[in-house]
Amino acid sequence: MNCSDNNCSSCIFDILKKILMLQQQNFDENFVGCDKPFLGPSLPTLAYNTRPIQLFNGSTGTPWTFEYTLADGTTGTSDVLRVESLDDCCCTCRILYLDPTTSTYLSTAEFVTIDLNYCGAIRCLTDTFITLN
Repeated sequence: MNCSDNNCSSCIFDILKKILMLQQQNFDENFVGCDKPFLGPSLPTLAYNTRPIQLFNGSTGTPWTFEYTLADGTTGTSDVLRVESLDDCCCTCRILYLDPTTSTYLSTAEFVTIDLNYCGAIRCLTDTFITLN
């Protein structure tokens, strides 16, 4: 099964593909909602480079959560991700975490690959700028 040939059975793939294109600055006027044609609250701007997402388990309906370890040894879990690549029906995402002091998302250097056939839903969070490690 190859999603680049539009054979992926997951409808979430198409949304993630558009989000990935936006993060790579490949804009298209036909996107709406989670896949609106720009990142941020208004016209395309370099102030935003990420549309954080949550992916939900198709069996349980709960968000996928992942453990991470920061460079300073701090550990935690997060259900917020940044799309990094798509291959077949798999999505590779960077784990993001919420900084409690600034209430902003920060990136980790950790990634997960998720089979989109097991995802039941996607939730897009507010666009933001993420410094990538």
